[in-house]
Amino acid sequence: SELPLVGNPAPDFEAEAVFDQEFIKVKLSEYIGKKYVILFFYPFDFTFVYPTEITAFSDRYEEFEKLNTEILGVSIDSVFSHLAWVQTDRKSGGLGDLKYPLISDVTKTIAKAYGVLIPDQGIALRGLFIIDKEGIIQHSTINNLAIGRSVDETMRTLQALQYVQENPDEVCPAGWKPGEKSMKPDPKLSKDYFAAI
Repeated sequence: SELPLVGNPAPDFEAEAVFDQEFIKVKLSEYIGKKYVILFFYPFDFTFVYPTEITAFSDRYEEFEKLNTEILGVSIDSVFSHLAWVQTDRKSGGLGDLKYPLISDVTKTIAKAYGVLIPDQGIALRGLFIIDKEGIIQHSTINNLAIGRSVDETMRTLQALQYVQENPDEVCPAGWKPGEKSMKPDPKLSKDYFAAI
């Protein structure tokens, strides 16, 4: 049996991407020791739900940047398709300029490594992974093709992850947001949290 992705090192990759209307190389391991990474997969360029997610992450990029976090989008499309989509205005179903790279996974090896590839369709489910600065996957969520993801929930989860990494003797209860009460993972000490709510 294979190890789960969460709690283990993120599969490294190097791939071509489009950023700032240029072709670049992205290597996941270059972020280790430096930044958290939000890595998300989507099935195709030039379709319907996907631009709403991709642009939503771009519109909130500065908030993630303040949390020392890079965003990377991945699909099985070529860099040429990515470039054409970025060069298409949002009002025409395009993305316009994005503040993070869109990675090309034409070989489907990245999607396969992250367990999101639908083999008979050759596309990826909507997988999203939060990778910490040590390169460990701390969170994953995978939606089916028709269901969009929440940037707010991704942000909240990232903030909770960073909080517990900075406060290793605490855990975050359901729906926790910065400034709210955390709890101690202890049968007696956790009663402080329950007594306060």
